[in-house]
Amino acid sequence: MRLNRREFVGLAGAAAVSSAVPARAGASGVSFAPELDSLKAYRAPDWFRDAKLGFWACWGPEAVPEMGDWYARNMYIQDHPQYEDHLKRYGHPSKFGYKDLVPLWRGENWNPDRLMGLYKKAGAKYFCAIAQHHDNIDCWNSRFHRWNSVKMGPRRDVIGEWRDAARKHGLRFGVTEHLGASWNWFGVSKLADATGPLAGVPYDGVNPKFDELYHTGNAHLDCPWYRNTPESFQMEWFKRIKDLVDSYQPDLLYSDGSLPFGRHGRELLAHFYNANIHRLGGRLEAVYNCKNNNDGGQFADGMCVQDIERGIQDGIKPLPWQTDTCVGDWYYKRDIQYKTPTTVIQMLIDIVSKNGNLLLNFPVRADGTLDAQEEDILARIGDWTAINGEAIYGTRPWRVYGEGSAGPSSGNFNEGKIRYTSDDIRFTTKDGQLFAFALAWPTSGKLLLRSITSGQVHTVQMLQTGEMLKWEQQPEGLSIQLPAQPAGEHAFVLRIQGNV
Repeated sequence: MRLNRREFVGLAGAAAVSSAVPARAGASGVSFAPELDSLKAYRAPDWFRDAKLGFWACWGPEAVPEMGDWYARNMYIQDHPQYEDHLKRYGHPSKFGYKDLVPLWRGENWNPDRLMGLYKKAGAKYFCAIAQHHDNIDCWNSRFHRWNSVKMGPRRDVIGEWRDAARKHGLRFGVTEHLGASWNWFGVSKLADATGPLAGVPYDGVNPKFDELYHTGNAHLDCPWYRNTPESFQMEWFKRIKDLVDSYQPDLLYSDGSLPFGRHGRELLAHFYNANIHRLGGRLEAVYNCKNNNDGGQFADGMCVQDIERGIQDGIKPLPWQTDTCVGDWYYKRDIQYKTPTTVIQMLIDIVSKNGNLLLNFPVRADGTLDAQEEDILARIGDWTAINGEAIYGTRPWRVYGEGSAGPSSGNFNEGKIRYTSDDIRFTTKDGQLFAFALAWPTSGKLLLRSITSGQVHTVQMLQTGEMLKWEQQPEGLSIQLPAQPAGEHAFVLRIQGNV
């Protein structure tokens, strides 16, 4: 189904309002217009700023082969490891294509209520589910796309069940959409091997019977994300994502890239914000994440919350932001080395000290379960947050993010480029208290906080044990005598009371 321009404008609804006066986010009775000057008035709600930690489930047919992310594309690229794996296990993609993998995604052991309990116990304050990857499978009861999880695969309303479980456990609920890049991304399904016994035999994407899955007119190897995408698909994107937003009323919406498609994206974003304001009687609590802004605005203007994929910032940012990363690969991959609990917790501390949130994906297997190692990592994160969470949740950055290495320059895909030592300190503050995180235990038995050279310290307490520690104000900083043995794992936290 395609929309003409008149139908598109009608669907925009509340988004199509005058932009003469920019809206003030959250003001009763005020709407956003689909214009930059209006959308720039957005400010992130307190719930998001306080939450700090969310978990994410990337789950869909791409989990079936257990070969990781982008399988639906890479299986059509000759000589790629995922192509070679597909050839051995399923056959040639001219005969057994991605469409044939979809029925193998069954979710027969999926229990969203149990999983949500694990996420909450691990310290999550919000949960996100992937609504559709670039593979063009809608994981909900889609009104406009028959390739969806209710009609195929597990034959369940995946987004609806994730949402109900999240809200039952008191977590904010988000959805991530990756549809905008799908038209270019799936062009390889129309190509063919360049060499070998089936050279020149087109892959199954050329069959017009499956155009709704693989798209029409997109036969090319390059993947320029949103560029060159036809108007008809841009309007389809609007229609399907609006259906997602209206049907499930998420607290958070995430786009994998910039806000897609110019005016179409602004219409959708204004509608998302306005619908949230209307539903909450004048309050705006919606969050929109995107990774960059190619539509004339800057993240410093507001408009949305910046998301950094697998990356960190090198300092405190004035507006809240988010890192999204995964404990392994985005989709389930067998025999992968996961991030350790220590790595996750150190990342969380660093991100929070710089005014950010961490959204961490635990990829779900095709049957709907996490493996034992993933569950163990969740449990160990939960052990730490249960004791030290008061220094994370609801906090704000101090006057400096910390001491030691700031890490690489801000940007995507820069995680893992720093190894923390006992010289690496991070700070947060809440209710007049200063929290100092030491990312490793010093062998000297003393901790020197060089950022505290003035003011008045009253007490220093270790959160892990509740023990009051001896300290001394010195010209070079606050010197703290630590217990003889390391307290806890991963990182330890000091509560500093006083006026510093």
